[in-house]
Amino acid sequence: MSFVAKARRIPISPYKMRLIVDVIRGKNVKHALDWLDTYAVKRAVPLRKMVASAAANAKHLSNFEPSDLVIKDIRVDEGSMSRYFKAGAMGRSNIYRKRFCHMSIIVEPLAKKGE
Repeated sequence: MSFVAKARRIPISPYKMRLIVDVIRGKNVKHALDWLDTYAVKRAVPLRKMVASAAANAKHLSNFEPSDLVIKDIRVDEGSMSRYFKAGAMGRSNIYRKRFCHMSIIVEPLAKKGE
């Protein structure tokens, strides 16, 4: 049994978010939540909310605690992109791109030894 949570249109570049996601991939949910609490970067806040949401889904639907869950799959995809122009040198216009990302996570219970 697996439990899913998604977060869409997060105003952080997917390239920057994947650096944090690679650290918690495959870890225990409780360990990931503790690590994200202590990681003092603004980018970790939406990721922590999404992991907590997946753990809450598991608790609500099947009474699993975060210590009983493991992150099976976590994905960061590119979302929409806002393009705008600002003045550059010698009257030229420079294009700026504000990137957004979509995230999804799948958590499932730990496999017992013997299953």
